[in-house]
Amino acid sequence: MKAYVIEQAGGPEVLQLRDIPSPEPTADEVQIRVCAFGLNRAEVYLRSGKMGAITAPRVPGIEAVGEVIHDPAGMFRTGQRVATAMGGMQFSRSGSYAEKVSVLRSNVIALDNIALSWEELAALPEAYLTAWGALEKGLAVEQGQTLLVRGGTSSVGLAAVTYAKALGLKVIATTRSPANVARLREMGADEALVDRGEIAGDIRRLAPGGVDAALEVVGAATLRDTIKALRPFGAVNVIGLLGGPPVLESFHLMQDLPAATRLSFFPSGLLGTPALSLQDSPLSWLARELAARLIPSIRTETFDFDDVRRAHSLMESDRALGKLVVKL
Repeated sequence: MKAYVIEQAGGPEVLQLRDIPSPEPTADEVQIRVCAFGLNRAEVYLRSGKMGAITAPRVPGIEAVGEVIHDPAGMFRTGQRVATAMGGMQFSRSGSYAEKVSVLRSNVIALDNIALSWEELAALPEAYLTAWGALEKGLAVEQGQTLLVRGGTSSVGLAAVTYAKALGLKVIATTRSPANVARLREMGADEALVDRGEIAGDIRRLAPGGVDAALEVVGAATLRDTIKALRPFGAVNVIGLLGGPPVLESFHLMQDLPAATRLSFFPSGLLGTPALSLQDSPLSWLARELAARLIPSIRTETFDFDDVRRAHSLMESDRALGKLVVKL
């Protein structure tokens, strides 16, 4: 089969399209014919060496949608439309930048009877499953609450905005560029703010008592300021590292963490584990909502399989303003 292989760290040019053996499924895996996949920062970090030295050829990619080729346990039928995310892809097993992938059965979700194209489906798994885990499991948000999404124009930020609105929350989202405010409003944000590094004061003018919950996509660089926007007993969940390394220098629990607020981190590596079963996820419901045009699409551009290098260049430019996908 054809797959992209990384043999050394570097720019998009190190993504090499090669013929490699197909990954055969073991007893606890499902083999899938990849029809499309979304692009993620995790693949850029792997490719550029930010996730450690590349000591052996690696196939990147942490999500995909496609058709089942073979399930040794018979739980998924041949030809069934499915989605998959995480489960060790690109880390402990080959990733989804390939014509075929074998993944853990616990990380496969059926997408039966959903009238969406492969490219639209490919925009959903990683972004929306992360938003689901952070919002519902990490923050335990409730209808009617106010949510701050710091870093709203990233793919996971847009997924969080649209998903939170579908759950009945009021959403305040941020962007670093005034040109992107309209994009956030199009995606459903009730308020869209330009982020110049400190926004807690602006948030307090919109929500004098503070927001109920915050989703931090930028990361450590803005976390202290985000926390200041919370109400007492409010919570912030960190899901992104767009602003740099995940390190807080000299974090003072009494001065930097307001009274009775909670700070947590949601790693998407939990998806499909016993701690977070994907059988409880809303992915198929979200796909139906998208097909019915009840939520907007976060997909911004689709690339051909032989154009992955250009897709990586666009992703690194921070000009995508949504999800990039590749169709095979």
